[in-house]
Amino acid sequence: MERVYTMNHFKKTFSGIVVPMVSPLQNDKRVDTAAVKRIMMLFANYSVSPLVLGTTGESPSISEKESLRCMRAACRAKSGNQKVYAGLVGNKVTELLNRAKMYADMGVDALVSTLPSYYPLSVDQMRSYYLTLADSVSVPVFMYNIKATTQMSLPLDLVADLSQHPNIAGLKDSERDPERLKECIQKYKNRSDFSFFCGWGAQGANSLILGADGIVPSTGNVVPELYDKLYRAVLAGNTDAALKYQHQTDRVAALYQKDRNLGSSLAALKVLMKARGLCGTAMMPPLTSLSADEEKSITEQFKKIAKDE
Repeated sequence: MERVYTMNHFKKTFSGIVVPMVSPLQNDKRVDTAAVKRIMMLFANYSVSPLVLGTTGESPSISEKESLRCMRAACRAKSGNQKVYAGLVGNKVTELLNRAKMYADMGVDALVSTLPSYYPLSVDQMRSYYLTLADSVSVPVFMYNIKATTQMSLPLDLVADLSQHPNIAGLKDSERDPERLKECIQKYKNRSDFSFFCGWGAQGANSLILGADGIVPSTGNVVPELYDKLYRAVLAGNTDAALKYQHQTDRVAALYQKDRNLGSSLAALKVLMKARGLCGTAMMPPLTSLSADEEKSITEQFKKIAKDE
């Protein structure tokens, strides 16, 4: 196959595989910091960095106290080949700004923020939020576009405008829009000061081949080794191998995502992580764990997939 991928991302501070890490919980709903360390060590083995307390990390439901414990554990466990991306999700801007500063003091490498989303926002309100955040903190800020949860889409003209701010370092985009994806890659792949990360799991390999700087696949919680292989294949110009690994990760993704809403898919994802000995299956309310029968079924299917591959 013809090689389309460019190597521009080598010049960028932010690139590669960033996995939106689950927040491992104990049965009492406190963050399991020992499990955070295990997950971080697994990620480090495959040069994967975590996005801590993003959507996959149940961030809207976790208290500030437990969020700080989780972020601190991740920062303490960080290896030399990792960056810690800190998720900011919520509706109280003053609290978000305060938490962002505390995360920065812990040593996170970047902040990744969705829009406050209880109220629909105008473009000017979106702009004001990100400018306020970027002007208030000492670490780089990523815009995080996820229409599935915020019910809003960051306009690309606004993204282009905000990308000129010296402390806004990139965009993580999870909107499932092929044309939007291509437009973002074309616009930013040659910008040394701004990175584009694709948060649409099924388009991981294709986005990298087209020139995206990185991908943010939740399935990387379970099979980070496959994403390491996928990324290395793209870097080597071996698109056939990259697409093969994409197919393998798609099979795992379907195992916990197919016919499930976002909340139940996160519960199923923790079942797969339990099967790898990484963490338990406790969920933060209002989300709930799978039934024992569902857990047994998905675990058996996962073992079969692992054996096939």
